[in-house]
Amino acid sequence: MTRYIAAIDQGTTSSRCIIFDGAGAIAAIDQREHRQIFPQPGWVEHDALEIWANVQATVRGALDKLSITPKDLAAVGITNQRETTLVWDKATGAPIHNAIVWQDTRTDRLARDLAGDLGQDRFRDRCGLPLATYFSGPKIRWLLDEIPGARQRAERGEILFGTMDTWLIWKLTGHHVTDVTNASRTMLMNLESLDWDPVLLEAIGVPAAMLPQIRSSSEVYGTATGVLEGVPVAAALGDQQAALFGQTCFSPGEGKCTYGTGCFLLVNTGQRPVASTHGLLTTVGYRIGQAPAVYALEGSIAVTGSLVQWVRDNLGLISAASEIEGLARSVEDNGGCYFVPAFSGLFAPYWRSDARGVIAGLTGYITKGHIARAVLEATAWQTREVVEAMVADSSVTLTTLKVDGGMTANTLLMQIQSDILGAPVVRPVVTETTCLGAAYAAGLAVGFWPDTETLRRNWRKSAEWSPAMPPETREKTFKLWKKAVQRTLNWVDQD
Repeated sequence: MTRYIAAIDQGTTSSRCIIFDGAGAIAAIDQREHRQIFPQPGWVEHDALEIWANVQATVRGALDKLSITPKDLAAVGITNQRETTLVWDKATGAPIHNAIVWQDTRTDRLARDLAGDLGQDRFRDRCGLPLATYFSGPKIRWLLDEIPGARQRAERGEILFGTMDTWLIWKLTGHHVTDVTNASRTMLMNLESLDWDPVLLEAIGVPAAMLPQIRSSSEVYGTATGVLEGVPVAAALGDQQAALFGQTCFSPGEGKCTYGTGCFLLVNTGQRPVASTHGLLTTVGYRIGQAPAVYALEGSIAVTGSLVQWVRDNLGLISAASEIEGLARSVEDNGGCYFVPAFSGLFAPYWRSDARGVIAGLTGYITKGHIARAVLEATAWQTREVVEAMVADSSVTLTTLKVDGGMTANTLLMQIQSDILGAPVVRPVVTETTCLGAAYAAGLAVGFWPDTETLRRNWRKSAEWSPAMPPETREKTFKLWKKAVQRTLNWVDQD
């Protein structure tokens, strides 16, 4: 009898496999980091073959920790870093180039050229997204333009495109598919039809022959071979949509914020896409089988947890990411120091690829403790800006913020977040909601769980933080943050 559901989370900095039991509790976990490749300033790449090797290793590791075999798994779901773009040879499986990561800015000029006189929102009515370096479509175009012969091979269907979910499903089953959530991040899918849009393909310059079939988020795509021999591959969701699903945000108005490499706030908007006028993204939240798709509004922040890694690896202020909390607690406040980490430009709500990071307000008084505090506050301030945009678009006041992701283990950050929002922040017992969402979707597809109400009953609160900052202090410091953000703009010359 199958007792477990597995989830593969192929993330920006690591891959992991988590095995869940019927109550949605973690039974085993295994994780492997992969290299971050920086060929030029602003360029970020991953080795897809290294990632595939790591995924297999994490699956074996998780199974071994439970002393079980694939026969004990009812299904596996996949969740992934979303806009990261890979093209590979259909016959050999060899990538034609490293994967271009979602943070990569090499398509800045192309995005501006595509915008032309029509502006950044040229395609927003079709795909829900602004023209930005973030999304997959321009990345595909760059590969086809820069690699000799790639466009001709793509038109003949000899090379295939996929985000990392598609790559893993193809490696596991041989099927070339993606789900609606990942497809909605390419700038190539029509939000209404949930299919590749011929107008977008023509305008951006991507041949249809290289694209995967778009499927729902919760259905059986095929049966795995190799390390998961015989296991149904039964779900795929982009990582933030998976977290929305794992937090059981199944009703319109319910939302969550995930704190990882970046920070992502999603709110369920029901069965119709809601256009944003305040810098948010309209995206597919999930689709279960043949049921109507559920949409979401999203605020995407590029640099949050990765800023802590940068402080560790590039500045050497800490030797482990977990040390940032203690260092930040060594001071009472930021000492007037603000850190805006626009390393890849600014995402929501600004969408400014010309921005670059700044540390503002430095004086002789500032210590590494103040910088550490400013690093944590940067995540909280960016989240507040996205929350304000979400409230402006939806006209719904935030009463509580559900949070998940690795950074939620930092209790100081969570208190700072509550103070800066002026609202309670709630963390569930299972904070690995990205993997949990993929597991839930896979379990629904094979009948391991009967319905979404069963999943709701699994949700439990672990911790809650309430605001303690005086409102006048909150608004005064927010004004200084906004001033620091202005200092990042227009750094990169458009020529």
